[in-house]
Amino acid sequence: MKINLAIVEDNADLLRNLQLILSYYDELHIAAVFTNAEDCMAAFDTLAVDVVIMDINLPGKSGIYAVETLKPLHEKVQFLMCTIYEDEEHIFQALCAGASGYILKNTAPEKFLQAIKDIHLGGSPMSPEIARKVVQSFQKPKVDKPEYTNLSAREKEILDYLSKGFRYKEIAAELFISIETVRTHIRNIYEKLQVNSRTEALNKIRD
Repeated sequence: MKINLAIVEDNADLLRNLQLILSYYDELHIAAVFTNAEDCMAAFDTLAVDVVIMDINLPGKSGIYAVETLKPLHEKVQFLMCTIYEDEEHIFQALCAGASGYILKNTAPEKFLQAIKDIHLGGSPMSPEIARKVVQSFQKPKVDKPEYTNLSAREKEILDYLSKGFRYKEIAAELFISIETVRTHIRNIYEKLQVNSRTEALNKIRD
């Protein structure tokens, strides 16, 4: 059985090359292509796809926004980010939004194919550079840091989940609280640590 793909990529040359490369593999079928997130989201209910290859930097809404919107509605669809971005902020935003894999656009064709197969089978393929940063993020916060001791017990608990890459929805489920309560706690964490993002918060309390 073939793996049905949708591709979201706004660069015409990259999209053409990607379609050409993937068309060589009998295991794959490109069911749809889009050049922006809005068109993809509008048409998604009519598609029958297994894996979506999603760029991040798109005109209008970002690929991360598209994944965050679509994943809760289509839990069985796997989203594979394919991007030039390898900074921690983009990585964790994408993974928290619901992406299951994250590879760079310079990935070799055979590794690209393997990533698609892996994510379809329930894996979380990542380029080596990305995997290293994800592993590093699992460092536990240092409890003796002054910034960390200023947090409440609940805030420390949520920050620990953030350090493990949990999404807001997953944190809410683990702690039996609402997503809005999670967001409130995270806003308070950012305010106490004087940061503006997950990455900044985790960096602040690490060595």
